[in-house]
Amino acid sequence: MSEIRKKSINKEKEKKAVAAPEKKSSSKRKKKTVDTHQRYEDVHFVDSTKPVWNYSLFSDEDIHNFQHGTHYSLYNLFGAHQVEVLGVKGYYFAVWAPNATYVSVKGNFNEWNNDSHPLFVRLEKSGIWEGFIPHLNKGEVYKYHIHGFKGAILDKGDPYANFWERRPNTASITWELSYQWNDEEWMKKRKKNNSLESPWSVYEVHLASWMRPDKYDEETYNSYDFFREKLVPYVKEMNFTHVELMPVMEHPFDGSWGYQGTGYFAPTSRYGDPQQFMALVDAFHQNGIGVVLDWVPSHYPYDAHGLFMFDGTNTYEYADMRKGFHPDWNSYIFNYKRGEVKSFLISSARFWMDKFHIDGIRVDAVSSMLKLNYSRTKGQWEPNEFGGDGNLEAIAFIKDLNETLFRDFPDIQTIAEEATDWPGVSKPTYAGGLGFGMKWMMGWMHDTLDYFKLDPIHRQFHQDKFSFSMMYYYDENFMLPLSHDEVVHGKSPMIYKMPGDEWQKFANLRLMYSYMFTHPGGKLLFMGDEFGATSEWNYKTELQWDLLQFDAHRLLRDCVSDLNALLASEPALYENQFNMYGFEWVDLNHRAESVISYRRKGKKPKDDVLVILNMTPVVRHDWKVYTYGKSSWKEIYNSDDKKYWGSGDVSNPEPVVNLVDKKEKMYEINVHLPALGAIVLK
Repeated sequence: MSEIRKKSINKEKEKKAVAAPEKKSSSKRKKKTVDTHQRYEDVHFVDSTKPVWNYSLFSDEDIHNFQHGTHYSLYNLFGAHQVEVLGVKGYYFAVWAPNATYVSVKGNFNEWNNDSHPLFVRLEKSGIWEGFIPHLNKGEVYKYHIHGFKGAILDKGDPYANFWERRPNTASITWELSYQWNDEEWMKKRKKNNSLESPWSVYEVHLASWMRPDKYDEETYNSYDFFREKLVPYVKEMNFTHVELMPVMEHPFDGSWGYQGTGYFAPTSRYGDPQQFMALVDAFHQNGIGVVLDWVPSHYPYDAHGLFMFDGTNTYEYADMRKGFHPDWNSYIFNYKRGEVKSFLISSARFWMDKFHIDGIRVDAVSSMLKLNYSRTKGQWEPNEFGGDGNLEAIAFIKDLNETLFRDFPDIQTIAEEATDWPGVSKPTYAGGLGFGMKWMMGWMHDTLDYFKLDPIHRQFHQDKFSFSMMYYYDENFMLPLSHDEVVHGKSPMIYKMPGDEWQKFANLRLMYSYMFTHPGGKLLFMGDEFGATSEWNYKTELQWDLLQFDAHRLLRDCVSDLNALLASEPALYENQFNMYGFEWVDLNHRAESVISYRRKGKKPKDDVLVILNMTPVVRHDWKVYTYGKSSWKEIYNSDDKKYWGSGDVSNPEPVVNLVDKKEKMYEINVHLPALGAIVLK
């Protein structure tokens, strides 16, 4: 041990411990230039002849909050930070390795020498190893060399790195995140744009396979700059309000689709550097499009350079593999009980909103976090202290996550992928909920697809499955997802889920999308679904853009674009989308004909719209619908329009309306219903 390290450790032991109050802290400290008046006690040990200077960014309060799970901006402290110490520029490194006996930084800059740049332990009980390497530049690759538990020798990437080598290489890269944002207008208005009383229509994208330089070569990737030039205008043209990016956090294996990550503070280098990703987000915002990121706090892989067994023992994961191993994904589960891990995860979520202006996160696999017995049989799990199957520390973590994000960024949203009937997922924590803004409506997705897969002649016997969603809809703030999971692993693409000949398949798909976009709640559509991809999604290639040469596919895309525009232009379709005032069944009494109608209601009665769905391939002339309040209606959308590759034979420019009950203001509307068609009246 060097003399400087000995002196530092002895000095820390001699200092009187000051108990900082436990509190939630953002610790937003911007200044990184040290002067002789700052609190860094060990600055006077600086020796320009030493390769590493004993220097710290941490206060006692930082360490206290980190250990107690209440420090939520650790990205300003851990990792590699470009700083200036006593007029000398370089990089400060800090890593948490509580069971290590020795930690050093190695890379090209020291010829990957394990011994030339050792770090100092901040406090023996903190597990924080740190130090300043003078004259080190941006863009240097590095790893931490760790002597760990029971003599384990490990080379690890930096858990807090902002940039990594492109896979298959696994080193971290010194970087800085300066960027001049140009999205002021969006940031001023995004509280309204991201409100639960605004339209939410989300285009889910896997960047690598949206479009490739060589569609037959999975090793080729387009850049963030390419997506800025091509994806942004496409999403705008399609009238989606938001884009959701499947995980862009750094990950080693393409086949995980990004859901098994190693870099919780870094956009993947497959497509470029962090500033290029910032420019992509910036471009979306300048075009009025919100950006949601998939975020995965549920599990991580066992790659040697990653979080697993970080210092030779279970640092980030549970030691008890009944809780720490994920049997479905052959991965490892975060130890939500450990304060340092909780601080790490919430800091990661805040990081993307703080540094990258992200508008929300969709939290993956929430069900697996909540349940101790998730995918486990009897004897493979242990009940909690109250005898139940809930993971109490994971529940507490999720509540703190949502409280913190909505406190610090009140104009964002958090969305849960949660597939059980866990109560109150999208209810506030003060009301006993988990605190998410929205929850994916998995039941709606399964019931809707099951219904539309049926031959239309059988739909009359399954109307209850179709209408069941409104029985439990008000339990949560639901988003209706038709996600990537529904077009992989033999489930078939959307167009081939539909029954009938080619014309009927497209008519059914337009009908289903019309139902989706007029049903209460947010909407999510996976890339390729908008034009009726005929192959299942394959992450190794790209979407079937050549299908757009055919009218059926190109005009289906136009239909989805117009549905997005309809959603955004009709307040009745979004203003009351999460409360009981926004929806009313008008007619569920024609099972044999499979004609269903409902009313969507805005805050002003004049904004109400009437939706009528004909679920069979039979044209129905002079169909009568009875509803109240309005003596005049007009058709504003027809899924059978020729411009969508429909027949165009049936339309309702001016439906005949008759007053049938003056006292109740009840009217009879006479309409013509296209085969396998949806119409919207206003």
